[in-house]
Amino acid sequence: MLKDFSAQAMIMGLLTAFVGFVSSFAVIMQGLTAMGASPDEVASALLVLSVLMGSLGVILPVWKRMPISIAWSTPGAALLAGIGVIEGGFPAAVGAFVICAALIVLSGLFSPLGRAIRMIPAPLAKAMLAGILVNLCLAPVKAVAFNPLFGLPIVATWMVFVIWKRLWAVPAALAAFALVLLFGVGLPADVLAELSHAIHPQMIFVAPVFTLHGAISVAVPLFIVTMASQNIPGIAILKVHGYEPSPSLLFSLTGVFSAIGALFGTVPVNLAAVTAAMCASEEAHADPKRRYWSALVGGIGYILLGLLASAIIAFVALSPPILLQAVAGLALVGAFSSSAQAAFRDVETREAAAITFLVTASGLAFAGVSGAFWGLVAGAVMLGLKRISTKG
Repeated sequence: MLKDFSAQAMIMGLLTAFVGFVSSFAVIMQGLTAMGASPDEVASALLVLSVLMGSLGVILPVWKRMPISIAWSTPGAALLAGIGVIEGGFPAAVGAFVICAALIVLSGLFSPLGRAIRMIPAPLAKAMLAGILVNLCLAPVKAVAFNPLFGLPIVATWMVFVIWKRLWAVPAALAAFALVLLFGVGLPADVLAELSHAIHPQMIFVAPVFTLHGAISVAVPLFIVTMASQNIPGIAILKVHGYEPSPSLLFSLTGVFSAIGALFGTVPVNLAAVTAAMCASEEAHADPKRRYWSALVGGIGYILLGLLASAIIAFVALSPPILLQAVAGLALVGAFSSSAQAAFRDVETREAAAITFLVTASGLAFAGVSGAFWGLVAGAVMLGLKRISTKG
């Protein structure tokens, strides 16, 4: 393993952990708070969730030698924010989280699902990935429009380093973000004292309460969203980059870890979609066999960030969210361009890929399921109709 290690993979892994945590932890907070969790329970959930997905994010790359990246269910948290407090309060929500985890485990025990995922055409998977990434890649433009004095230094730094030293482009953009936050946004004088008081990680066990209402209104929708928006696209993205993991094994393991976390009030642990593209891309390493180190380092980064969750929450809350999104968008420009190119290269599948891209990029959800899943469905329908008409 040490022979496979590279500075390039390490940097991408650290960036993956940073982007994955910082870009969406606010959604997790919002979803859990909407379910009735107290501030201490939210902080505990973030700590446990980060440690669990970091641990699994270390185990899988070491075991399978693949850049298998783990994340939390951001779409699931967004769903929770829309549902709000249910009958029985947060303990009933925790009971629903446990049921959702059990459903994820069961989904890994049925092989037809794995076979269906392997049948996804590569152009459609590439188009889905491009559709997921396009809105994130627009964030730098939005950051400049939001405040040129804040956004331009970050974007300009990235552009200069892309031309001069591509490997350091995104770390340089992160450094520019930190400088903008320190000298541009203007931090309170007592910010260091506040951050020091915030470093007190605690784990709070929440006894689950199982209710029919929680199972129907929370567990089942959360299961569908997590599978359709995270696990299935996560497998597809690995496949796009030439990796063939066992979907059944990965689904079952994420379900087991989700069940453990659920007892502390966490949303499900699942395969990463967006950050998986970072770990599995050429940006992590030119040799596909050595890219697993990026996911491994990312897992370690998640654990460290989880231990500092309270302090990070306090620090990041001082920054406009669009600046963090801009850094993430810059990191994904390369992945977006290569995915889009591959998606539309084949003339025979171009229309189906375009539909997949447009439905995914719309960001609209149907029946509580995100556009990423429906984009694949729409593209597959279009591709099937075209093949039928060609045979006819």
